[in-house]
Amino acid sequence: MPADDHSNPALQRAFDHVRLTGRHLFLTGKAGTGKTTFLHSLKERLPKQMVVVAPTGVAAINAGGVTLHSFFQLPFGPLAGRENEPPHFRFSRDKIAMIRGMDLLVIDEISMVRADLLDAVDGVLRRYRDRRKPFGGVQLLLIGDLQQLSPVVKNNEWELLRDLYDTPYFFGSRALRETDYACIELDRVYRQQDGRFLDLLNQVRNNRLSPEALAELNRRHVPDFSPADAEGYVTLCTHNAQAQRLNDSKLREIAAPAVRFAADIHGTFPELAYPVDPQIELKVGAQVMFVKNDPSPDKRFFNGKIGRVAAINGTSVRVRCPGDPADLSVEPMQWDNVKYAIDPGTNRIAETVEGTFKQIPLKLAWAITIHKSQGLTFERAIVEADASFAHGQVYVALSRCKTLEGLVLRTPLRPGNIIVDPAVADYVRQIAARQPDADRFARDRLTYQRELLVDLFSFHRLRYQLNALLEWTDLNRGSVLPGLVELFGRLHDVARTDLVTVGDKFLLQIDRLLADHPDAETNPALRERLQKAAGYFEDKLLNGILDSLADADCELDNQALRRQLLNAKEKAETEARIKLAGIRACAGGFDVQTFLAARSAATLDVPATAKKSKARRKGKAADGAIDVAAAPANPVLFEALRAWRTEQAAAQKVPAYHLFSQKTLYALAAAAPKTPAELSEIHGIGPKKLVQYGAVLLELVRHNA
Repeated sequence: MPADDHSNPALQRAFDHVRLTGRHLFLTGKAGTGKTTFLHSLKERLPKQMVVVAPTGVAAINAGGVTLHSFFQLPFGPLAGRENEPPHFRFSRDKIAMIRGMDLLVIDEISMVRADLLDAVDGVLRRYRDRRKPFGGVQLLLIGDLQQLSPVVKNNEWELLRDLYDTPYFFGSRALRETDYACIELDRVYRQQDGRFLDLLNQVRNNRLSPEALAELNRRHVPDFSPADAEGYVTLCTHNAQAQRLNDSKLREIAAPAVRFAADIHGTFPELAYPVDPQIELKVGAQVMFVKNDPSPDKRFFNGKIGRVAAINGTSVRVRCPGDPADLSVEPMQWDNVKYAIDPGTNRIAETVEGTFKQIPLKLAWAITIHKSQGLTFERAIVEADASFAHGQVYVALSRCKTLEGLVLRTPLRPGNIIVDPAVADYVRQIAARQPDADRFARDRLTYQRELLVDLFSFHRLRYQLNALLEWTDLNRGSVLPGLVELFGRLHDVARTDLVTVGDKFLLQIDRLLADHPDAETNPALRERLQKAAGYFEDKLLNGILDSLADADCELDNQALRRQLLNAKEKAETEARIKLAGIRACAGGFDVQTFLAARSAATLDVPATAKKSKARRKGKAADGAIDVAAAPANPVLFEALRAWRTEQAAAQKVPAYHLFSQKTLYALAAAAPKTPAELSEIHGIGPKKLVQYGAVLLELVRHNA
């Protein structure tokens, strides 16, 4: 089922919504409606920078993403009340850049995500993106079915959360409730084609099973049912122990020798994320299930296909499946544990393989737990649901089967077996009101365009960051080089008068133009204004802000203060650089995809930009071309003195400032003394240092002044 199939309006609407709007979306639907296929297709087709996460290791492997906890570096357990705590681990510059650079965050199996976990994600995103907006302004795509897997909340954990949340489900998130998110429910079921069976499943799903429907389902109860092995029935159990006992018992009944397959594991692959057992024991005649889709064009098997081991030859297993003309030869296959990193060649968020797990893609399949059957499809299944204990378990079990005729109940169903959480039932009834119609989609698309333009030409964040840089240097005036406070003050003034004020006025013009022609991508008058404005704003950002920031000398003797200063400076440079990239992308008119690509590339270009700025500083210092307020009076002499100090400190194995403070070097460069008497007047050069280093310093002055 291709996710771009125009014969499925709901899938097409979901794709268009994610691609062309910035509104959060909850994509849901019954079992077998194509949610997983849609996600994998989205990763191939969507131009937005996206990160895919899931609540568990296995779910993350299946989704081709990473776990929520690992990406956002969150601790396990209840997270409520931790919004103001520091991250569990220090975030790297690349991780921060990825958080700032992503356009879309996809959370698969959202039904398993607790409300407090989603709020913790909101806290991280606000910290590194926009504190004023839920989830820092990044678009969310939440995928899952609330009638299936539920979040795991222990009693002691709920005691800590119940005063803050009405429900542990994701829709109880305080941050999510601040948003006007949309819901799209996929209603075309690809797994079952029998209309009557679908109706029965829907009644179970919605906890509205009529007595007649219950009786019809219970006609599938066959006492003491014992199918022939060749029929390929799978028993769905509520507990792991049940499934394990049945599989072990069936395997022991086979007289053939057992063959053990050991997984080949390389790199980092967490045990909780293992897609199958690392040690698999098979025998000829064993009933097995494929646990991976065939990646070849032939698509010979799929995750959940049942067969029987026909032969074992070394690492190869031949499997005979009902209805297939020939046996399938199966070799070990690989699962990848990915992590996200910045691709330096494309400046895009890319998946990199952190570890691999290679194993035969089979598991014993006389029995499987209902929980692990999630997402699978069976031709024939025996359901043991009398011990169901969790919301949605019976629905998941029944909906694994393609037909009613292929379903057998080990015990009759009772109404008490069908457990539906009242909070989920109430929420599901509200979903219809959040379904976006064509008019709402059109408004969301235009709203998204305007939001991107407002964000681009609003320079308040840049002014705030430059003001923070100014306040920091003013507070530490005694430690920074003379003139640095004045430089940052001038840059703040440029941001306030030439960018913030002009940008706010330009936004008023944009609103007037959009009032006449709301589509920013096709508005000819807006295109003309953007072309003219791009030159002005580019000049102010590049020549007014970025060049001066790059040339500002932030070297300090105090390393802790130096890190703080460089961090504050980098934030301002990053913000200005992202603005510059976006404005250049609009020079020929506004196009959403072009703009997003340019903005993300600039956000993710952290290492290259840092190196470029350093090279630019070094080059200008060498030829004496620095022309900023923070520059020493004689930059060539200053650099020579600093290089000599560094060399001497290394030779003596002492910190550089033990020889001379940076302010003393600055004073030396400014005074350029020619005699020992003039040298002795420099603060920081006492009689002892005059004797020890006087001749060398005067020689440096003679050669570089």
